[in-house]
Amino acid sequence: MLKRVVLIVIVCFSLGKSERLFAQDPEFTQFYANPLYLNPAMAGTAICPRFSLNYRNQWPAISGTYVTYSASYDQHFEGIKGGLGILVYDDRAGQGTLNTFSASGMYSYLLNVTRKFSLKFGLQATYFEKSIDWSKLTFGDMIDERMGFVYNTREVPGKAKVSNADFSAGLFGYTKRFYFGFAANHLTQPNEGLISTSKLPMKITVHAGALFAIGDKRNEVTISPNILYQQQKDFKQLNLGVYATKGSIVGGLWYRNQDAFIALIGFQQPRFKIGYSYDITTSKLTNATAGSHEISCSLVLHCKPKKKKVKTVNCPAF
Repeated sequence: MLKRVVLIVIVCFSLGKSERLFAQDPEFTQFYANPLYLNPAMAGTAICPRFSLNYRNQWPAISGTYVTYSASYDQHFEGIKGGLGILVYDDRAGQGTLNTFSASGMYSYLLNVTRKFSLKFGLQATYFEKSIDWSKLTFGDMIDERMGFVYNTREVPGKAKVSNADFSAGLFGYTKRFYFGFAANHLTQPNEGLISTSKLPMKITVHAGALFAIGDKRNEVTISPNILYQQQKDFKQLNLGVYATKGSIVGGLWYRNQDAFIALIGFQQPRFKIGYSYDITTSKLTNATAGSHEISCSLVLHCKPKKKKVKTVNCPAF
């Protein structure tokens, strides 16, 4: 029964009338492991070519209700004084009943305000497609009082697919120890309705953190407290947590308001990292969802030193 309820909610929020119902973006727990999805201004922050892959399976006990994949590439180019990035993601809800595919290109401009403080300004252009498999849905006229769902429906569904353009912008500032960012996604609030007009609400993201080293160089432990706030229409989310790094091992503990506690473990080298996180659901669905699983990996290729010094960003990898 819970599977049916969740699927109904997914479809209603995605297909309903624009004055009442709105869709929301997929989210990633390891948001710093998916920097281009978090903030377009972070394109090129690794300086050298960076490739990132992310996988999230939310509530797997409810038949794979939300499964999201993303892949990205970004790099800093001194000739254009900034970074370029490409991001694609695919989100599947209700075992592929409702699907969203998105492809984005972005540019971030680097401004060295002082010797210690830098700003990046990012712009993002996106093409997306939202589609639905009507054959996986059931309607009232398919029901026989005794036999159940035995008839073919005479309902006339909406469109099977809708596509549109979308635009976003971001700001990212950093020093050696502190960093902060702001992003505004869906600036034009594009229509994604399959039955009637349904505008995708603007999403606002604010994130900030710091990096502190404890102990001597031989036994150094890095502590990084962080905060993330997101708002999309009436949906508000606050993430509070901390990362701890010793050598190649990274651990993290997070709390997402009224939703989940999050545990993270990761392994990182200068050019490669991989991480796993588990969301322990704290809402009333906790016993039925089996939490959420997320895996991320990233590879940074070697590149030649720049003629003009560009400061790298010291922020968490996951």
